[in-house]
Amino acid sequence: MYRVVEMFGDNEPWWFLEGWEEDIVQSSSFENLEDALCYYKKCWLEYRKKFDEVNSKRNFLAAFWSEDDERWCEECNDYLQQYHSLAILYDNKMLAEEIGKKKYERVTSEGKAKSCSMK
Repeated sequence: MYRVVEMFGDNEPWWFLEGWEEDIVQSSSFENLEDALCYYKKCWLEYRKKFDEVNSKRNFLAAFWSEDDERWCEECNDYLQQYHSLAILYDNKMLAEEIGKKKYERVTSEGKAKSCSMK
């Protein structure tokens, strides 16, 4: 079963850090990859219209953000970038890079390379 998940949180989707499932705000299931791709592309284009920054990988993992969308982290005493993310998963795992087409890989900036050091 394929799923397209939309997430919001401190981490870009390719990290899959412990508790990543808690960042899921929307999940849609599909029987085949083609239907999942169609929905992913629709969502990807909508997010791209809303956000200036994007980092998108070949294996259908994408993070979108605005530089001013941060939250204060008491544990690490710093601001953390907040990401709106998309992912196509199969059995809750990321797809192999070979499946994706190069056109889905895009980076507009390096973003903030920090995450909570206390986690």
